[in-house]
Amino acid sequence: MKRLFYKSTIAVIAGSLLLLGSGCQKKLIEKPYTVFTTEYLKTAAGLQSGVVALYSGMRYIYGPNGGLNVMNSGTDEWGLGDQGASSGLDCGAYNLNASNGDILTPWNRSYNNINLANGIITFAPDVSMDGTAKAKLVAEAHFFRGLYYLTLVEQFGAVPLDLGSGDLAFNQQPFQGFNRLVADLLKKDYQVIIDDFTYASQNLPTQRPVNGGFYIYKAAAYHFLAKAYLFRGYSSVKQSTDFKSSWDASKYVIDNQTALGTALLTDYGDIHKEGNDYNAEILYSVERIQADPFDNEVNDVANEFSGKANMSCNWYNANYQNNVTINGAFPCDRVLQYMRPLRQLCPNQWLYDSAFADKKNDSRYDNSFRTVWLATNNNAASSGVSTGDTAYFLAPSKVYGDSLRALGTKKYVILDPTQFYLVSRPAYQLYPSLKKFDDNKRAGINDASGRPYVVAKLSEVYLEAAEAAILDGRPGDALPLIQTLRQRAAYRAGLSAAVLAQRQAIMTNKNTGTPNIPVLTPYTAADMTVDFIMTERSRELCGESLRWTDLACRNLLVEYVKTRNRNLIAAPKVQAFHVLRPIPQSQLDKSVAITNPAQYQNPGY
Repeated sequence: MKRLFYKSTIAVIAGSLLLLGSGCQKKLIEKPYTVFTTEYLKTAAGLQSGVVALYSGMRYIYGPNGGLNVMNSGTDEWGLGDQGASSGLDCGAYNLNASNGDILTPWNRSYNNINLANGIITFAPDVSMDGTAKAKLVAEAHFFRGLYYLTLVEQFGAVPLDLGSGDLAFNQQPFQGFNRLVADLLKKDYQVIIDDFTYASQNLPTQRPVNGGFYIYKAAAYHFLAKAYLFRGYSSVKQSTDFKSSWDASKYVIDNQTALGTALLTDYGDIHKEGNDYNAEILYSVERIQADPFDNEVNDVANEFSGKANMSCNWYNANYQNNVTINGAFPCDRVLQYMRPLRQLCPNQWLYDSAFADKKNDSRYDNSFRTVWLATNNNAASSGVSTGDTAYFLAPSKVYGDSLRALGTKKYVILDPTQFYLVSRPAYQLYPSLKKFDDNKRAGINDASGRPYVVAKLSEVYLEAAEAAILDGRPGDALPLIQTLRQRAAYRAGLSAAVLAQRQAIMTNKNTGTPNIPVLTPYTAADMTVDFIMTERSRELCGESLRWTDLACRNLLVEYVKTRNRNLIAAPKVQAFHVLRPIPQSQLDKSVAITNPAQYQNPGY
């Protein structure tokens, strides 16, 4: 593994990783380049180093605190945990202003990589190297330029294509302008994104890498192409064919899984299972290496929340350590297996009461959330709870919790959903804690994660295709795609064939009864609506840094937050203009060549 640093007069791409060798063999070769001129980018080694830097740059977007907040906080799924509320996370409270630090994550970490991608694409034709290898590098550069631009458009709306030397030109000179006041800029942005993903889908390797790996391939490009068409279809620059084009791109992946080397797993619980990070359902992950902070480019793995630190394993955890007692004793220490309880984001009541109303037949709730903590000490031994015994149990419903408490024999704490932490009911700082990102190979209890961060999965392609079909006037085509995911969701290891068949029947039909006493009627095309898809997205993808853009880009943010976010912080404050983030004030301040900076700002800020 070679540690590379790319630095030009325009862009700084630090700490890039290059995997060398074959199979599972990884070799670390330390070679700390510090300064490269643009001439280096015109060589075979320079092109390769540049593309590696594009991969590495995504570590700034996916995993650190800024990325987690801008992509998840302040939605119908996620409100603020008690520590998130006390620190006043602006994204979750809609107190955003142009000086907010979180919005700098996508802004500052995208443009240098876009400029680098421009350089790779510009210089590659004249670089002497193996043609097949060069074609792959150029396709990767197109993919990442599209993804960095999509990230910016999702958050900020129209953004400059001209960084100082013309649209999509590699800029080598200091530039103090800000080319945002351009006619039809959002239309041009989307076209560049679509063109880049189209190029990537046609020129990337067809098969996913051997042993998974983190290198991108055709399926990832088709997925993001489908998403770009879908989001443009919701936008002010929509084209009449967008939803059909989104369907075509996503359906290509669904219909060619064998050729592409991807597949839905049988067990939903295996998708995010630690140690199974490169399974066939994952289309693209931002690479990190467990127990290797050096090569993950994190200097202080216990205290660094920004930069490239992956804080996902700690961000969603409740206070299992020192809030709820058993007869005055705290039965749980802070331990590796339960991650660091940072308590920044907690699920909203809508998520566990409505989206996951059926926690019995739908395995995705139990496979997504931790609801049981075992005692890790003997502080409560005198009360009958010793190390290894259940200390806290979060019941799936109030009825279930009441029935357990009525037994009078349970020594552990039983909380039901009416008691889970919300800002409006702060007594108990316990709530279902997302466990998709657990990392038990960290060296220290407080350390950041070393696991790859999943960005795209095949299941989302099914959801995109279903939504595109609905919006294209063909809801009947959406139904079998949704049924595939819901049938898979019924699976749990150890179920008998008869029980599994019964649960699959419940999951693939409308149940007007209860999870235990079902009354079933078939789903029909009429049931396939965007609202249905959005709730299914929550069940399948909750916490995966998708929800804020899911709502904002579909113009659902205000409606869903006001009706589903019960934390009493976001709902009263969210307004229509919040579907875009403010252009960072630092960008406007440094653009000294422009006059009247306010006209470059998004409305409302």
